[in-house]
Amino acid sequence: MSVVDSLSQIRPVWISRVSHQLARGAVLRESFLAQLNRFFDAVIQAVASGDPSWMDPILNEWVEARTQTELSLNEASLYPILSEILQITQEVLKETNQADGLEIWGAMLPIFSRAYEQSARREIEMRVVHVQRELQLAQFSLERLDRSKSDFISIAAHELKTPLTLIEGYAAMIRDMLPKEQESMGQVLVKGIDNGTKRLREIIDDMIDVSLIDNNLLTLTFQPLWLNRLLSTLREELKEIVAQRKQNLIMHNFEGCEELTFGDSERIYQALRNLLTNAIKYTPDGGQVTVDGRKLPGFIEIIIEDTGIGIDPDDHAVIFEKFGRLGNVSLHSSGKTKFKGGGPGLGLPITKGLIEAHGGTIWVESDGYDEVKCPGTTFHVLLPMRKEPPDDKIAKLFSPLTDGKQR
Repeated sequence: MSVVDSLSQIRPVWISRVSHQLARGAVLRESFLAQLNRFFDAVIQAVASGDPSWMDPILNEWVEARTQTELSLNEASLYPILSEILQITQEVLKETNQADGLEIWGAMLPIFSRAYEQSARREIEMRVVHVQRELQLAQFSLERLDRSKSDFISIAAHELKTPLTLIEGYAAMIRDMLPKEQESMGQVLVKGIDNGTKRLREIIDDMIDVSLIDNNLLTLTFQPLWLNRLLSTLREELKEIVAQRKQNLIMHNFEGCEELTFGDSERIYQALRNLLTNAIKYTPDGGQVTVDGRKLPGFIEIIIEDTGIGIDPDDHAVIFEKFGRLGNVSLHSSGKTKFKGGGPGLGLPITKGLIEAHGGTIWVESDGYDEVKCPGTTFHVLLPMRKEPPDDKIAKLFSPLTDGKQR
């Protein structure tokens, strides 16, 4: 008797045993019978032809029938099911005393071995597709959340401008009504309103800048600039703050800082100011902030180094995210340049956006966060050295300056 004929003889017993073992409940067992008959037909075809791929269609169907929950939990692998079917087959062969049982068993082993491999491969493919789909959904959710944050920032900034303007206007009217001869309590109160509205105006302007950067609406006005002049102006502006903090602000004249380049001087000034005030803020009283740099082929690098509390390496990317403030915010001081002063967490994201809008890049280096040892932080800004502005009309306007420089 051939192996195929022997398999046909054990078919009824095999179908009954496997259905009772694997399918619990009469209704489930009845629906499972049709699949078991297809599975057994595939086994017979594979044995008769010597081609185990006859098993692939039914195996793929079983794998693809897994639910989303099973895929998420990585459950219901086909391996234990095939193992149990193979064990039941061995038991049925022993019970039916098939004379060619060893031959049948030898013919089925390579088929099931191939079935294990095929089902495992297909399950991995299904798992990869599921994970990719989950990642796409997560990315879509994050993008939608980021868009919502950007929309909120934009709407909030513009809606806050109107009442702020009213407050500033009424405060100015009250100031004009107060006597000028001596400082009265009213003048002190109005001065407090002025300081508050000024700080709020800065926050609103930052929110608008973030909105412009997020929506690719930032417009740069390229004009001639010299970095040493910007840094010199910054030093004068921050002189009083540095003195209050008893810090030392050192600015070196590095190679390339005196050369003419083109960029939006106001925006570069804003970016460098954010970096310097950030360095002052997170450097203890009596510390030091140093500005240095170097000229590179086609670029100029500005290096701002402080002796502050440092940044944990895990947070080097976080600080450039919107509202990315570190540490316990409740422990921050309220002053903008006081030690660990608070803020909305927009300065560094804006700085990154402004630098990248110029075609440059920014990164940070720090050994870690330690308020006792103060390992310090170093920011690197890389800006392209432009011999002429990218806009032809602006280039023509400043051609006498660039021509003279070339001569």
